[in-house]
Amino acid sequence: MSGRPWRVTSPGEQGIACGMPLSPDPFRHHPGLRGKVKPFATSYFRTITSEAVRATLAQTGIAEAFPFHSDAWREALRAEALEGHQGDLLIFAYGSLIWDPALDFTEIRRAHAPCHARRFILVDRLGARGTANAPGLMAALDEGPGCDGLVFRIAEHKVEAETEILFRREMIGPGYHARFIPVVLDGQEVRALSFIADHDDPLMQADISREDQIRFAATGAGFLGTSFDYLQSTVEHLAEVGIDDPDASDLLAAVRAWRAGAGLPPP
Repeated sequence: MSGRPWRVTSPGEQGIACGMPLSPDPFRHHPGLRGKVKPFATSYFRTITSEAVRATLAQTGIAEAFPFHSDAWREALRAEALEGHQGDLLIFAYGSLIWDPALDFTEIRRAHAPCHARRFILVDRLGARGTANAPGLMAALDEGPGCDGLVFRIAEHKVEAETEILFRREMIGPGYHARFIPVVLDGQEVRALSFIADHDDPLMQADISREDQIRFAATGAGFLGTSFDYLQSTVEHLAEVGIDDPDASDLLAAVRAWRAGAGLPPP
């Protein structure tokens, strides 16, 4: 790639700038990622709604404890996050969005967020992958020394529809701030939308001990599955797309050892 700044243009504009038609293949930059990202049309998260999650939680008896955002409030948060944005939209993925984005994207790129890190600090007591009696553990994007992930480009004419779907998933309740953050693509810094840990929310425990991380990841379970499966899937999927996360890998090894010591069966 040339040393020109990598700016956010539409696919058609990029093709014109190069003097040739642009390939419609979203994996044109990284063909090795083909088959490792779930097609958006088959994703559970494509059609997720607060009502569906509420109905699922009602079966467990914990629906009233889950602090759902109202549709109006979530839409207000989306409007605030996207205020002033024009053109195609870049979205930085650091967790399950990497392999199951549920987005109709036109381009996928490897990316590095230099000011943030993937950290296992989201303690779930609300039923997704943990309960009040057996909390679960998930990852969040926090301030830190750097995070490797993927960036998905959403075409300008699809930004409205795709971000509505994205916010239904990521902002179903509190826990995150939707923010544009600096990310680096092929040596060029751009801004991408991502979901950052909200330290004012009780779900986020930035000072969580390693012992609690291990125990919560080993035993937490909810309507989305177990925290152990989540951690194991995260490490496996990151490795599959060529992302090395030593902290996540070390945590998984410690959780496996803890479960073995407690006599818990493998998944």
